[in-house]
Amino acid sequence: MVLRDQIVAVIVGTVFLFMGLAVCGIAAMRRRSGTRVLIWLGLWSATYGLRPLLKALVTLNLLPGWFRGSVLYVNTLILYMTVVVAMLAFLELATGKLRLLLQAVILTGLAIGVAGMGVFAFTGAADRLILYNEILVTCALFMLLSVVLVPELARKYLVLPPHNRRVLATGTLIFLAEALLVNLVRPLGYRLPAAWDALGFAALLLSCGYVAVDMMFASERRLLSIENELAIARDIQRSILPCGSPQVRSLRITTAYRPMTAVAGDFYEFVPIDQFRVGFLVADVSGHGVPAALIAAMIKVAMRSVVPCAQDPRAVLLGLNRVLYGQLHDQFVTASYLLIDTENGKAMYSAAGHPPLLRWRRGRLQRIESNGIVFGLAPDPEYPVCEMSIAPGDRFLLFTDGVIEPENARGDAFGAWKLEEVVRRNQSQPPAELADQLLSEIGQWQPSSTTQQDDITLIVIDVV
Repeated sequence: MVLRDQIVAVIVGTVFLFMGLAVCGIAAMRRRSGTRVLIWLGLWSATYGLRPLLKALVTLNLLPGWFRGSVLYVNTLILYMTVVVAMLAFLELATGKLRLLLQAVILTGLAIGVAGMGVFAFTGAADRLILYNEILVTCALFMLLSVVLVPELARKYLVLPPHNRRVLATGTLIFLAEALLVNLVRPLGYRLPAAWDALGFAALLLSCGYVAVDMMFASERRLLSIENELAIARDIQRSILPCGSPQVRSLRITTAYRPMTAVAGDFYEFVPIDQFRVGFLVADVSGHGVPAALIAAMIKVAMRSVVPCAQDPRAVLLGLNRVLYGQLHDQFVTASYLLIDTENGKAMYSAAGHPPLLRWRRGRLQRIESNGIVFGLAPDPEYPVCEMSIAPGDRFLLFTDGVIEPENARGDAFGAWKLEEVVRRNQSQPPAELADQLLSEIGQWQPSSTTQQDDITLIVIDVV
C-alpha cells in the first residue's frame, strides 16, 4: 500500500532527476558557448525531481541510515535554492532591464536561502523564512509571465527569435493553465493527481529546453560560418605573402611566419630588383585578427606604388606612410626595410618604430636602429637611413615584436637578450636551423597551457 501511494512520486522524481543530470552531462561534454542555459535547466529539472524522490525513498525506507539525517538539509536547500537556479536559467535568455531585475531576484534568493539554511541549522525549523521565499517566487513568476506572454515585451527583453518566443509562450501557458486549474478545484474539495503538476512543469521545462538547444545550435552554425570565412581569409592572406625566397647571388634567405590566429597583422615582402639587389620589408599592425589582417592587405597594395623606388629605404617608407596616412583610425603600423646590394657589398636600412635590425659580423652581434615614427601619425615624417658594408659571413635578422614579447610563467618577456643569446649559440647553423631553434625556444619559454601571444615573423639572411 505504501509503495502504491508513492509510485507516482518515485517515477516522476526519477524521470526529472535523470533528465536533469543527462542535460548537465551533455552540456559539460560539448563545452561550447550557449551551454550554460542547459546546465541551469538541467539543475532545475534535477532539483525538481530530487525532492519528491527523496521523500518517497524515506517513506519506503529505501535510503541508508547514515544518509537519512541529511535528507532534511537537502530538502531545505532545494526548497530555498530552486528559485535561484530557475532565474539563472532565464537570465541566459534575458536582456536589458529584465536581466538586471533577474540578477536582483537571484541575489535576493541567495540571501533568503543562506539565512533560511542558517535558521534551520540552529533551530531545526525548515520553513521559518519560506514565506519570503514564496513572495519572491510569486513576484519573479509574475514578471516572467508578463514578459513571455506579451509579444512587445518578449521582443524587447528576450534574446530569442519569433519562433522560439512562441514555443516558450506555449509552454508557459500550459504551465499557467495547470497551476490555475489546481488552485481552482482545491477550494471545491477536489485534488488532482500529482502527475498533473509534473505535466505542467514538464511543459515549461521542455519549452525552455527546446529554446536553449535551438539557441545553442544557432550559435554553433554562426561559429561554423565564421570559421569557414576565417579559413577563406587565411588562404587569401597567405596568397598575398611571398611564395618563396628570392634568388639573389651570395644570399641565403629563410623566413618563419607564425600567425597567432587564423589571420594575422604581420606582413613581409621581398622586392627583387635584379640578381644582385633585393629589398626586405617587415611590417607589424597593432592588434590581431581580421582588422589587423585588412590593414596588412592594404600594405601589400601600397607596396606596388613604391616598387620603382625600392633602392631607397627612405622613399619606400615615406611612400607606404602616404598611402596609409588617414586610413588606420585607432591602429598603427611599424615597419622596417632592408636593401642588400651584393654586387657593391653594401646594405641600407631604415625603420618606422620597429624593433632594431640584428647584424652578426665577425663574432659580434650589433643592434642597428635607424627609426622614424610609426606609420599614420604624420603625413611626411623623417626616416633616417643607415648605410653599411657587407661581407661573407654576415648575418641579418629582421623580426616583429612577437619574437621578443612572449612571457614565461613569471611574467618575464623573452626579450632581446634571449633572442641575442640564441643567435650567438647558433652562429654556425644555417638560417633555417636558426629559425627553427628560435621558434622552439620561444615555445619552451611560454607555459605549456599558454597559447601563442602574438604574430611572429622572422627573416634570416646570410651573406655567403
